Amino acid sequence: MKIAVIGAGGVGGPFGLALAKAGADVTFVARGAHLAAMKTTGLKVQGGRGETHLFPVQATDDPASLGVVDVVLNCVKLWDLEDSGHKIKSMVGAQTAVIPLQNGIDAAERLAPILGKDSVMGGVAQISASITSPGVLTQVGTTMRMVFGEFDAPSSDRGERFLALCQKAGFDALLSPDIRKELWMKFIMLASNAAVMAVARQPLGPLRSDPEIVKVFRAAYEEVIAVGRASGVNLPENAMEPVLNFMNTAPAEIKPSMLLDLERGNRLEAPWLGGKVVELGEALGVPTPTHATLYALVKGHAMGRG
Repeated sequence: MKIAVIGAGGVGGPFGLALAKAGADVTFVARGAHLAAMKTTGLKVQGGRGETHLFPVQATDDPASLGVVDVVLNCVKLWDLEDSGHKIKSMVGAQTAVIPLQNGIDAAERLAPILGKDSVMGGVAQISASITSPGVLTQVGTTMRMVFGEFDAPSSDRGERFLALCQKAGFDALLSPDIRKELWMKFIMLASNAAVMAVARQPLGPLRSDPEIVKVFRAAYEEVIAVGRASGVNLPENAMEPVLNFMNTAPAEIKPSMLLDLERGNRLEAPWLGGKVVELGEALGVPTPTHATLYALVKGHAMGRG
């Protein structure tokens, strides 16, 4: 199976490496020092799941050089999404599955007008990792899970083939019959955790130990659940339960990517996370005072330090 991984950071790097180790023909599209290091010394993932090294690595900064592929894992930041969509058009054939693994809930609908609705599946990545030096990724914790699915069908041949490869690669994978629900289940947690931790500028451990901060987390989760249900998403009655379980059991040092970006002076995905909750809440008549406050406090940093 021929796979293109667009962005070899904390999401694309570990998943692409695992798929390559499982025998897939994987090419990473990257840039700068990270690309140079992958070409010369390979790609290493270290941390909670141990250390894995891939060398040689197929990597390029020219998406057009790859030709048509079977699967595109689009792992760029949300502000680069449309630009990446135009750059990967030459990779997309009649049976190609483009799986966006961004945070948020609207990546697929933003790519569909560029690549065609039938080309784009929904995707959810559950992993906490980041580039710690060129060619090196460090994962916090052991969770490594990918959920993907068609929007208009419970399954597909291309989805089943990719699922089999993911299982061979050794990470948790699910071909979901309701990918919209899966996107929102992650969004409940991610949009809220990113906002609270970015404002507090602390990892999860000390925050979940503070009863007052826990109230803020819960209020933020409840707002996203309410917005999701008002949007027609089939969220389970116990939607809060797995979110609270993660908050209580995840590694204490875990940080969402938005907090890492804030600490590094990078652009933030806030407009598509907390900002999206506020936007949808206003459109649907659902109050989101917690997210509105958190977004107001963090949006001034959204463009980074330049």
